[in-house]
Amino acid sequence: QVQLVESGGGLVQAGASLTLSCAASADTSDCSGWSWYRQAQGAERERVAVTIPDGYTVYTESVKGRFTFSRDEKKNTLTLQMKDLKPEDAAVYYCNGGCRRTHGMDYWGKGTRVAISS
Repeated sequence: QVQLVESGGGLVQAGASLTLSCAASADTSDCSGWSWYRQAQGAERERVAVTIPDGYTVYTESVKGRFTFSRDEKKNTLTLQMKDLKPEDAAVYYCNGGCRRTHGMDYWGKGTRVAISS
């Protein structure tokens, strides 16, 4: 079973930048897609961005132009670069590996918290 571990969260001021990372304990290059989700307090979990093996990436409207999702296949890592952070970006961020087809299950990290001070 693959473990996903997020890092990089913290408290920043509105307008600042932050980079989140997600490290996988084993090869996930054969998975169907990889995503970043977030869950704000009292809200449902929402998908922030998803990328598929050919590199095509889709972002939720509220983060377009501010967030950049990248994947390093050799290092088995995912990165979410976030800039111009807004108070509404505050949430726990989770990385996800859509691996049900090849591994029989999807993988989730335990999350990293991003807090924004205005």
